[in-house]
Amino acid sequence: MLSYRQELWFNLPERMEFRNITPEVEKCLRDSGVREGLCLVNAMHITASVFINDDEPGLHRDYKKWLEELAPFDPSPQRYHHNRTGEDNADAHHKRQIMGREVVVAVTEGKLDFGPWEQIFYGEFDGRRKKRVLVKIIGE
Repeated sequence: MLSYRQELWFNLPERMEFRNITPEVEKCLRDSGVREGLCLVNAMHITASVFINDDEPGLHRDYKKWLEELAPFDPSPQRYHHNRTGEDNADAHHKRQIMGREVVVAVTEGKLDFGPWEQIFYGEFDGRRKKRVLVKIIGE
């Protein structure tokens, strides 16, 4: 069995932003040599996410609006206990919890085995600093 590991690094300028990372993950898959197996992609920071969905700008705007309604940014310690530690990113932790930590995609005949319109996204909820995503591919 083959095993491949790669870190992808991102430094997105916005506090909340989504980036399609499918091309980077596909490159990792090509580099791995795996033809049949599984590909794990996970955010290695607790204020970021990896998820699968459609690459449609209106949907992304809807997600941002919805997430902000569920867990609004508020740096004050009155709204979130976490911010009493000196942090201002409690909302980002909640948003990550909703959007998820990782995805696993089947690898079939050397390709990511997606359904229609599926793409892999990095979701940033406390941006403006360098963060990483782990890509781990196993198979034959």
